Amino acid sequence: MAATPGGGGGRRWFGGRGESQRAEAQAAKDAAAAAFYELDTAQRDLRISIETITAVDDSPGARRTAADFAALGQRIDQVSQEYITAVDAHDLDRDDLDGATASRARMELTRAKDELLRAKAELDRFEQGLGPLLRQAETQLARLAPAVERARQALLAATNALDAVRGSGLRADDLAARLAALSPELTKLNQGAGQHGVQETIRRADDVLRKAEAVRGEAERLPERAAEIDRRLVSLRTRAQAITTRAAGVEPVLSELRRRYSAACWQDLQPVPAQAERDVALAEAKLKEAQQAREEQRWPDATALLATVRALLNTTDEAVSAAGDRLRRLDEVSFDHRKEVERTRFAIRDAQRLAMAGRSTPDPRHARPLDDAVGRLERAVAGLEGRHPDWWHFLSETEAVRQTAARVVQEIRDERGGAAGH
Repeated sequence: MAATPGGGGGRRWFGGRGESQRAEAQAAKDAAAAAFYELDTAQRDLRISIETITAVDDSPGARRTAADFAALGQRIDQVSQEYITAVDAHDLDRDDLDGATASRARMELTRAKDELLRAKAELDRFEQGLGPLLRQAETQLARLAPAVERARQALLAATNALDAVRGSGLRADDLAARLAALSPELTKLNQGAGQHGVQETIRRADDVLRKAEAVRGEAERLPERAAEIDRRLVSLRTRAQAITTRAAGVEPVLSELRRRYSAACWQDLQPVPAQAERDVALAEAKLKEAQQAREEQRWPDATALLATVRALLNTTDEAVSAAGDRLRRLDEVSFDHRKEVERTRFAIRDAQRLAMAGRSTPDPRHARPLDDAVGRLERAVAGLEGRHPDWWHFLSETEAVRQTAARVVQEIRDERGGAAGH
């Protein structure tokens, strides 16, 4: 908006009607000037509010508000120009100002004042509608400085944590690289919202905060992580040695199985000694790789290798244990198989009782698998006749029958539990 034109210097006053008209014109000019300054001040204040909104909010509503304000600004410029034209058209300090000219000046200035007041009223109504957008923008701006400061403090804490870890002899190269990657982001934060926008700066500050805190947390945990890897290396070496010792006892167990039981009872265990030897050798090789990764501080590689070693040793441990367990179970059942039969029959009867509970006849879906289980058990018992019964097949069959009974029991309970829930 243009500035108000100057009001002139001293003047000579003359009495009479003409001087009265000059005074009325001057009063109109003063009233118009007051309206002009009031409108100009309100527009300047509102422009700050609009700039606050557009700096934070890029939504369609905010863009529409900015466009509406620009249109309103054109209207204000128009009435302001009319006011300035009216002021420039009349020198109320002229000595030869006649009454008609003074009267015309008063009317034009009064009309200009009225237009300025109408524009001010439009501006006031527009400002009243800005409340929600302005409050939201001010809230965002209030978040800006604290968000940036938190990001800076997080970066400082991450740097200090990394320095402490490196001081203890750990390199933490990957963490240092991740921290270095945040340096350009810090530069942009320092450049401020004026260059990058408020929302983008807040988003960047939150992102830097999250990544810096992750680096700090990992740096602080790194000494414990290294110690844990050292403990696991020692533990797994000890376990590998123990399994090697136990694996040496598998061959005598196999010899006993071969001497006393049919081939079907032990054939699947034949590869165990050789496989155990290969698996332990592989585990020990992986342990050396893990040790190397630990010395080079390649923590993810060391962790992954140790997981591989643990899986290998678990598998080998189970295979080595299986031979001894097989011999023990075969000895038990060949000495007296009735206990295994009774245990299995009890499981079937228990399932049958549950299937009949509250019914005159069982549901075929439950009765059929249980009837099949009874027949399967009878066939397994009949298969024990002869000089060299397949005791392992017998044990496998009884286990399968008990699993069938347990599955039927679970199905019945699930169905009745669901029905009770409804």
